[in-house]
Amino acid sequence: FGARKCIEVGVYTGYSSLAVALALPESGCLVACERDDKVLEVARRYFELAGVLHKVQIKHGLAIDTLNVLLLNGEAGSYDFAFIDAEKKMYMEYFELLLKLVRVGGVIVIDNVLWHGKVADPLVNDSRTVSLRNFNNAIFEDERVSISLVPIGDGMTICRKL
Repeated sequence: FGARKCIEVGVYTGYSSLAVALALPESGCLVACERDDKVLEVARRYFELAGVLHKVQIKHGLAIDTLNVLLLNGEAGSYDFAFIDAEKKMYMEYFELLLKLVRVGGVIVIDNVLWHGKVADPLVNDSRTVSLRNFNNAIFEDERVSISLVPIGDGMTICRKL
């Protein structure tokens, strides 16, 4: 897909990370941010089995901290692709930081934006649903990106940085 430098916020068992790492060229790099060390062990095992561990920089800890460190290290505008699938209440914060890290023309993909249809139900107002609803509205209005919401699975929004 042409990307060489990618970031994933929320690795879990590594399914999406593995897909990205497999698509990267041998010299490519995926920064994989995850706070849960137990799920990282599972992901690391799959990265090894697939022969892509050398392409993955595992960052154990809070993604916000990792993203801020990348910015402090002068990596703004140097990433081609980012994927968000982590704490739903933090999506806006992740998005803002990734928007600084991803280059113009780069892509940010956000998972679970339909939240099992709850975001469209005005009777559902738990904190995660309200947060995702607000996030969806904010990026719809955001002139820094062009977006496409793909209504498969639990919904995915694809943002291209303008």
